[in-house]
Amino acid sequence: MLLCRVTYEPGKRVPLHAHERTEQVMVILDGSVEMAIAGEWRTLSAGDTVVVNRGLEHELHSPGGVTFFEALAPVPRDHVPDPERDLVLGPDGGAGHVER
Repeated sequence: MLLCRVTYEPGKRVPLHAHERTEQVMVILDGSVEMAIAGEWRTLSAGDTVVVNRGLEHELHSPGGVTFFEALAPVPRDHVPDPERDLVLGPDGGAGHVER
């Protein structure tokens, strides 16, 4: 499992994609995000939780910015560039997924 605290700046968009072998859970901490799962759009705000089952296409847009916890299990390979390491954040230090 990969657990991250993620912050998106205002205007952030995550294009349509799917995790074929991974379940995803997001818990919104602050701000809001518009999210489509299988084409159905919802606005998520602080306190909301969403579960994205494996293989479902989803996309996000946060006009005003958002902070959330995200859990992915099993860890998707596109998040793990070096499977030989216990904690792998990639050459960018996980900048796209991990808040420091």
